[in-house]
Parts: sequence; C-alpha cells; structure tokens
Amino acid sequence: MAVETDVLDELRRLRARVPRLAGSLAATVDGLVLAHDVPDTEPEGLAALTAAALGVAYRVTDAAARGEFRELLVRGTQGYVATYAAGSTAVLTLLADDRVNVGRLHLEGRRSGARIADLVATGAGPGVGRHADRAAPEQGPVPASDADRRIGILPVRAPQRPAHRPRPQADG
Repeated sequence: MAVETDVLDELRRLRARVPRLAGSLAATVDGLVLAHDVPDTEPEGLAALTAAALGVAYRVTDAAARGEFRELLVRGTQGYVATYAAGSTAVLTLLADDRVNVGRLHLEGRRSGARIADLVATGAGPGVGRHADRAAPEQGPVPASDADRRIGILPVRAPQRPAHRPRPQADG
C-alpha cells in the first residue's frame, strides 16, 4: 500500500532529523501497524501498547477538561517514549535515548505527526500521487457497520454489578 511506503519514508526522514532517536512507529488508533522503524522492538506489541496508552490518555484529557489529546511523554531510566496524535485515525510513537533534546523531539514529532495525518487522510494509495504507476486494487462496498463507526473513539465499559453475591467465609 502506498500510504505505508510514504509513512515509512517520513519515519526515516524523522530519524535523520532527530539525533538520539532510537526508533519510530506509526499505527492506527486501534493498534495496527502502518509503518515502523524500531530495531530490537516488536512493532505489533508496541502498537498495541500505544493504543492502550492512547485510550487512557484520551480519558485523562477528557476527565481533566483539557480538550483533545495531542501528545503523551513517558520517561524511563534509559530514555523516552513519546506519542503524538496523527489526525483522528493514526498515532506516532517515538523511542529516544535519555540524552535526547526533548524540545527537538517534540518539535519534530509534532511536524511528522501532522505529515502522517495528511498522508493517512488523503489515502494516497495505489493509482494516486507518486505511486500512480501502480494499479488500484478492486475493493467491494464498505459494510454499513464499519462506515458508521467513528474512528478514534474507544468504547467505554460501564461498571456492572456482580451476578452473585459472595458468600461469607466461615472462620476455620
């Protein structure tokens, strides 16, 4: 798919612009990998964890009345994990060494997130843009249930009462 190629190109350019950037990953908000440049890391697992962290970040910004999610920064003993919104359907996760310039990381991460959002939104697939020489695959109609689903909104589970009450334990 052309979007994957273009997103991977953006990830490689980002790595060249940010010293001490150890890896990058673009994924859907559902946790599916779009493209990655993360050596020594399992991209599918990182994408799934990013989606989980994104769900929490969405709820925290909402509960704190801070508007829409933009970014999340986690610092560990050996470096940073930074996650940036890339439109409403994608997310960019960056892995950086501990000595990275965090201001530069934010600046370039935000710019790349915006570029990835544009690439995903335009759906530059086969037969369009720089990949115009590729034939577009045949696609059937989109099922109604998928067309109505809003991307980027995670389901909320309501707490439920237990089906039974626990029995008191006899002292023994």
